[in-house]
Amino acid sequence: MSEQVHNRLAMVRAERKVSRQSLAEAVGAHYQTIGYIERGQYNPSLDLALKISKFFDLPVEALFSLEPFRPLTDEVYGRNQP
Repeated sequence: MSEQVHNRLAMVRAERKVSRQSLAEAVGAHYQTIGYIERGQYNPSLDLALKISKFFDLPVEALFSLEPFRPLTDEVYGRNQP
């Protein structure tokens, strides 16, 4: 059984005003696959994770992690982890 890959894909998509459909077309995936990844129901392949990262011009670590992401407000405003 593989470990869950956590992601910030929905947040970044919304911030950049990119639809699931347009992201899927750009990276060669089905739009439902993007939704499954966002909901944590599917772990992207390394190839797909790298394509998504390249599309957004972000390091893969900014979008995907094996550890849960801290809330963005904590990162921006410097709150310590509980």
